[in-house]
Amino acid sequence: MTDRPTQRSITLFWLPLAATWLMMGVEGPYLAAVIARLPEAKFNLAAHGVAYAFALLTEAPILMLMSAATALVTDSDSFRRLRNFAIALCVGATGLVVVVLIPPVHRFILLDLVHLPPEVMELTYGALWLFLPWPAAIGYRRFLQGVLIRSGRTRLVAYGTVVRVLVMGLAAMVGFVVVDIPGAWVGSSALTAGVMAEALVAHWMARATVRKLSIGLQAQGSTQGQAKEGEYLTYRGIGAFYYPLALTSLIGLSVPPMLTFFMGRAASPVESLAVFPVVQSLSFIFRSVGLSFQDAAIALMGDQHRNLPELRRFALRLGIAASLAQSLITFTPLAGFWFETLSGLTPELAAFAMFPAQVIALLPALTVLLTLQRAILVNVRRTRPVTVATALEVGFIGIGFVTLAWKLGMVGVSAAFTSLMLGRLVANVYLAVVSREVTRETAAP
Repeated sequence: MTDRPTQRSITLFWLPLAATWLMMGVEGPYLAAVIARLPEAKFNLAAHGVAYAFALLTEAPILMLMSAATALVTDSDSFRRLRNFAIALCVGATGLVVVVLIPPVHRFILLDLVHLPPEVMELTYGALWLFLPWPAAIGYRRFLQGVLIRSGRTRLVAYGTVVRVLVMGLAAMVGFVVVDIPGAWVGSSALTAGVMAEALVAHWMARATVRKLSIGLQAQGSTQGQAKEGEYLTYRGIGAFYYPLALTSLIGLSVPPMLTFFMGRAASPVESLAVFPVVQSLSFIFRSVGLSFQDAAIALMGDQHRNLPELRRFALRLGIAASLAQSLITFTPLAGFWFETLSGLTPELAAFAMFPAQVIALLPALTVLLTLQRAILVNVRRTRPVTVATALEVGFIGIGFVTLAWKLGMVGVSAAFTSLMLGRLVANVYLAVVSREVTRETAAP
């Protein structure tokens, strides 16, 4: 991207990525609605939430491969080295799932640490087996999607997600109508089938881009950017760049398991565990537009942050729109329609969901701000502050929950989402200071 982007060109570049994240955001509410209409809904919703939290934690080492590929893949050499690096990470992430599945380890985590009821523990164990292929499929497709984004082919990323959502929906319907298995297993098998299909489609769609790299055509980016990335062509350089990003994901994705552990020891544990994935899925729909902005901002930032003013204006409008849209549901009668009619919650469980959904109304706007701040730092290869910000966020989430739930007696799920807001605010403030310093240092003379 050599020309200065306009608001229109940023929108056109970002829209396919936004569509990708929005489609992924639909998965959670859809599966929660399916599980809520199957037998033993409360236990299966809780088990699905716990299993999904652990699946997210095991994918932490590979979650930032899309951003890494967007930033670093400029030629065939960098592609091969980062691909080998990605494969090693995928093998390691799969090993984490295998460790969790060892019966003594599994029982120690879910019974001794989390204190799950035995009914929920058994359902969670089966769901985790179905998540076994999950991290490798996620890692491989995110690496290839980063290559596609770097080359400007964001529409192909969205097409792959269409396939993922369709396969996921079909698998869930088969589990709902045809196969007599618990709802938590329906959810995990549907999610795994979807990401495996998306990985295969990403491999097929990336062939042309990889072929261009192999014959010496540079990926989208300036010649100055090419020179800057040369220092990361070694595996040691890739590791130095990627380690803080992987640590960021690991710390960030520890939040759902941590909150699962905390909610299991707070007021109304089963209700909180059942409602948590439903509220989280609703929020993810609106946060996804911000999450999708990170890789677009990395690709469009330009040398010395020359396109930051245009990206900042776009982010401001995007954040306001996302939070207003979520508020339209959570602060109006649409909330009852969403939680009871669409999500299938009982009135009792819907009441537990109402306050948590309202307290995180500003989270989508803060997510847009966070992704812009991260993009600024990744653009100049300053990834360590991203890790520090995430560590601060998780630390304040933990402090907030312990204070609100264990000291003040707040219901677990309400304390969880209130603490999430506190942690995100702290991370945003820290990154605001760091990113301002970085842009001042790297500004063009």
